Amino acid sequence: MFCRPLGKPLFGRRKAIDISLGGVRLYADEAPNPGERLELELFLPDHTELTCRVEVVWVEPLGMGAPARFDVGVKFVGISAADEQRLASVLAPP
Repeated sequence: MFCRPLGKPLFGRRKAIDISLGGVRLYADEAPNPGERLELELFLPDHTELTCRVEVVWVEPLGMGAPARFDVGVKFVGISAADEQRLASVLAPP
């Protein structure tokens, strides 16, 4: 699954890591501020997208050779019930 913030090149289109119904961990080359809210677009494996609002919870710098400069954790603060259901179906074990 991939993601990117709407209207901001903060993460570009990056692979989402450790995604759950509570939030997602992702990589960024620019550090957002904890508490910052963003609109995030998630690209699902079925080639559809969903848009949600997230809040930055933590930001950790990454070392040389890492896939980006920062490791970022965000929590979902605004996602429609229908999109949450779509995400749940993608995350459900086969």
